[in-house]
Amino acid sequence: MKYRITHSTLYQYSQLVGLCQNEARLQPRDFWRQQCQSSRFDISPEPDDFQERRDFFGNRVAYFAIQQAHQRLMVTAVSEVTVFPKQNADDLANSLTWEQARSKLQEPPVQNQDQRQDFSDELLEAKLYLLDSPLVTAGSELADYAQRSFLPNRPLVQVVADLMQRIHVDFTYDPSFTTIATPLAEVLQFRRGVCQDFAHLAIGCLRSFGIAARYVSGYVETQPLPGKQRLVGADASHAWFAVYVPGNGWLDFDPTNNNLPFDQHITLAWGRDYTDVTPLKGIAFGGGQHTLSVSVDVLRLE
Repeated sequence: MKYRITHSTLYQYSQLVGLCQNEARLQPRDFWRQQCQSSRFDISPEPDDFQERRDFFGNRVAYFAIQQAHQRLMVTAVSEVTVFPKQNADDLANSLTWEQARSKLQEPPVQNQDQRQDFSDELLEAKLYLLDSPLVTAGSELADYAQRSFLPNRPLVQVVADLMQRIHVDFTYDPSFTTIATPLAEVLQFRRGVCQDFAHLAIGCLRSFGIAARYVSGYVETQPLPGKQRLVGADASHAWFAVYVPGNGWLDFDPTNNNLPFDQHITLAWGRDYTDVTPLKGIAFGGGQHTLSVSVDVLRLE
């Protein structure tokens, strides 16, 4: 499936901004499930400096600085990407148990080449996602909530699918309840939040049991109701999580929609939690108060 994604962010300031420096993670990744054909930025005012790089996690990062005075900043990223429907959890549903997965993730690196042990670079990288991160701290409350899914000798994929479904059923989608600073403990207590909260919650539950899980940012194609016209710009950024299945790689799960990302999910970036993949962030000198508006359009091209 091929899509064109247009993501526009508008900052309007009450006073002049003399200088701003920004980082954008708004260009889709290339990996086994998708390929980005093209990606470009339209930035107004025009940046005095613009550079691209890859961050620690392999995400595409665009840095730009504006040194002229302005009261309005418009950043638009336009990308075309093809998503391949290759993810199939059914093939893994009865694979290794969660205890076996945890054991593999806890194994130390092999020092002796004569020792034949499955310890790939991918497995080493996955160990990073066992650790606490700025917005996700494993703990007893998360473990208590997840316990019902972690039945003894249950295949890992079945555990994660059950946890995803429980979060979808138990929690109410409420954009007015949380901000990015809302602690997971409050999300768990009041059973309300948005996609990033549900992703963080699942990640914290899995890490509490020694399972590697990472945060994924991106978009999901939405369809208009029957008889209604498609509204341009009415889509939104989305978030879900992925779990590492030793020997098979990463498998994505979307607790907000209770499904496995297939060919309607477009991946931007991944990391330990939202702080690693913030779509647009930076610093501005001056500006006073500001307002922010975001418009996202996910258009299927074929």
